[in-house]
Amino acid sequence: MSDPNSPNRFNEEAATYTVRGSDKPDLETGVAAIRNVLKTLPARPGVYRMQDARGDVLYVGKARALKNRVANYVQVARLSKRLQRMIAQTRSMTIVTTNNEAEALLLEAQLIKRYRPPYNVLLRDDKSFPFILLRGDHDYPRVQLHRGARRVKGNYYGPFAGAGQVRKTLNALQKLFLLRSCTDGFFNTRDRPCLLYQIRRCSAPCVGRIDEAGYAELVADAKDFLAGKSTKVQEKLGAQMTDAAERMDFELAAVFRDRLKALTFIQGSQAINAEGVGDADVFALACKEGLVGIQAFFIRGGQNWGHRSFFPAHTAEVPDEEVLMQFLMQFYEEVPPPKTVFVDRDLPEAALLAQALAERAGHKVALGVPQRGPRRRLLDQAKRNADEAVQRRLAESTTQAKLLREVADLFELPEPPDRIEVYDNSHIQGTNALGAMIVAGPEGFRKGQYRKFNIKRAETKPGDDFAMMREVLERRFARAQAEDPDREKGDWPDLVLIDGGRGQLNAAMGVLEDLGIEDVTMVGIAKGPHHGREGREVFHLMDGRERMLPANSPVLFYLQRLRDEVHRFAIGAHRAKRAKAIGASPLDEVPGIGPARKKALLMHFGTAKAVRGASLEDLQKAPGVSAGVAQQVYDFYHAR
Repeated sequence: MSDPNSPNRFNEEAATYTVRGSDKPDLETGVAAIRNVLKTLPARPGVYRMQDARGDVLYVGKARALKNRVANYVQVARLSKRLQRMIAQTRSMTIVTTNNEAEALLLEAQLIKRYRPPYNVLLRDDKSFPFILLRGDHDYPRVQLHRGARRVKGNYYGPFAGAGQVRKTLNALQKLFLLRSCTDGFFNTRDRPCLLYQIRRCSAPCVGRIDEAGYAELVADAKDFLAGKSTKVQEKLGAQMTDAAERMDFELAAVFRDRLKALTFIQGSQAINAEGVGDADVFALACKEGLVGIQAFFIRGGQNWGHRSFFPAHTAEVPDEEVLMQFLMQFYEEVPPPKTVFVDRDLPEAALLAQALAERAGHKVALGVPQRGPRRRLLDQAKRNADEAVQRRLAESTTQAKLLREVADLFELPEPPDRIEVYDNSHIQGTNALGAMIVAGPEGFRKGQYRKFNIKRAETKPGDDFAMMREVLERRFARAQAEDPDREKGDWPDLVLIDGGRGQLNAAMGVLEDLGIEDVTMVGIAKGPHHGREGREVFHLMDGRERMLPANSPVLFYLQRLRDEVHRFAIGAHRAKRAKAIGASPLDEVPGIGPARKKALLMHFGTAKAVRGASLEDLQKAPGVSAGVAQQVYDFYHAR
C-alpha cells in the first residue's frame, strides 16, 4: 500500500461521472442526476462528491459500497430537510473508488479539508497546532517552537493547545536542561556567553562552556522529560546534587538544586492530573440550543499539554455521534494520532475510525470510552469543560448579536452585518508599504480570511495614503467581481470600515463608484478631538454626516477593537516585510545566484559593493563560483 499520509495516494480521475441539469434548485432534477450516476456505479468502497451547477462541492461522503450508499439519496421521503435541500442543488457527482473503507474514510477527511463543503460538518479553527522541536541537524541541538510542515530533521513533541503552553514548557526546558534556543547564525558568531547563560537558562555551548558529550546528556534528559519520564530525571538530578555536595562543590550543587526545584514546580503546577495515562487525547461533546462544542485535552507522557475548545460548523440536524466522528477525522488530518483516544460516547463506526487512525499514524490506535478510574475522571473533567465552554459561547454570541444589531442601527444597515471588513495601511515614509484587511463576523474575528496587500503599482506614490487605499480596495473588489459576481459565496462585505477620516473614506468611495458597486456601506473611523485615554472616535458616513458615541458605549468599544485589530495586523505584516528587507542583499537581484553562491561571493569579497566592482578575473577566482556564474554576475553589473 502507498504512503497513508501522501496527498496523492488516490486517483480521482479513475471514476468520474457527471450529469448536468438546470442551475436552479430543483429536487426532481437532483434526483434524476443521482439516478443517472447509479447506473454505472460500482459496489466498491470509495468517496463521492456532490456538486452544484457551477461545480462547487456541496457534500463529501464515504461508503463501504458506493452503489448502496448513493441509492439512499433517491429515496427522498426518508431524507431530512437538510439533505433534501442538498439534493435539490445537486447537478453532478464525482466518484473515487478506494481499496477499502478505511482508505475511504481518510480520503473523505482530506477532501472535506480541501473543499470545505456547506453540507459537511467542518472543523472550524484558524490556528495550526504548535509543537516543540528538538532539532537533530546540529551537534548542539536547538529547542524551539514549531508550526506547520515537519521538514526539519529532529524530534517533535505535541500537539500543544496553544503557543502559551509551548512557551511555558520551553521555559521549563531552559531552566531544567540549559538547552540553547538561539538560531544557528547567532550561535556561530558568539565570542562570549549571552545573558541566558548568566541567568542559568543556557549552558553556553557556543563558546565551549560545555562539551558535545555533556550537551548530548542534557538533550537525552530533555527527551526523557518530554516523554513523561520526569521521575527518572528527578532521581538523576537528586543524585547529582548529592554527589556535588559531598565533593564540597556547593556552587554546582546549587545549580542542580535550582533545576530540581524547577522540575518539582512543574510537576505540581499541572492543572489536570493525567498520571498513568501515557499518550492520549480526550474528547467530550456538549450541545445546547443548537450549538455544538467539543473539548479536547492533550496528554503526552502523562503530562497535561493543554486543552482547547472547538465549535464545528454545519452541525444542524446532524446526530452528535456523527459530528464527533467527522470532527475526529478532520482533526487528525492536522495532528498525528496518539496511541489512545478517549471519547465520551460510543461511536457508530468506532472500529473503522480506529483502523483509519492507525493507518494515518503508522501504529495501533485504541479508541474507547473509559468507564472507571483516573481515565474516567479525566473524561468527566473534559465533559464539564465542554458544557462550560458552550455556555460561555452562547453568552458571548448573545452579546455579540446585540452589538451587531446596534452597529446596524448606528450605520443604518438593513440588517446586522454578517461580514465586516476593516482596512488600514502601514509604512515608514513610504517604504515597505502594504495594506491590510481583517474580517469579523457574528462569531468573532475570522483570522483565516485576513489578507495583506503589497503596494506594487508604479503610479502609487510612496507615502500617499489615499493612493495606497485606492490600490488595496481596487484589487480587493475587482477580484470579488471577477470571482463571485453573483455574491453567492459569502465573501462580499456587509460593512467596510476604513481607518481614516473623510479623505480616506472619499478615496475608498471613489473606488466603488469606478467599479460600479453601489450597495456596500463604508464608514471612516477617525480619531476624535479628545483621542487618548478618554478618546472618542468620529465615524464618517458616506453621505457626509458624522457620528460620535458616548465614551462608555459598548458599540464604541467593539468598533475600537476592530480598528485596533487591523492596526495590529497591518503593523505586524509591515515589520515582517521590513525585517526581510533589512536582511536582503543586492546580490539577491542577480539571476541564478542562490544562497550558497551569494555566501561564497560575500565571504570572498567582503561586501556586495566589492562584488559589483570586481573584474571578471577576480570573480572567477572566488571559491565555488564557476566561470559561467562569474560571467553572469559581471554581465549583470556591467550591462552597458
